[in-house]
Amino acid sequence: MPQAYFILLIAVIAETIGTTALQASQQFTRLWPSVLVVAAYGCAFYFLSMTLRVMPVGVVYAIWSGLGIVLIAIIGFIVFGQRLDWPAVTGLGLIITGILVIHLFSQTAGH
Repeated sequence: MPQAYFILLIAVIAETIGTTALQASQQFTRLWPSVLVVAAYGCAFYFLSMTLRVMPVGVVYAIWSGLGIVLIAIIGFIVFGQRLDWPAVTGLGLIITGILVIHLFSQTAGH
């Protein structure tokens, strides 16, 4: 995996942690989850910005947001008991398919 993709993966993981902490903060009424939200999003945007040195912003953002959406949906299901219907699962599958198309076939992805 090229270094840019590894850095982007770190950004996605940090964003996922931040969004999970956002749910746990209960609208910023709990201190430590709220602190984690700010720290995780700061880390996510820092690493996201590093990938922009070598990859186009549209591709970076598509991968970052798409993977974040899928991971948060999985965490919502496992941790928070949030259920998804078949149209939602199908949509998430299409997001993953789009990310794979960008990664495997696009020459603009910075391979």
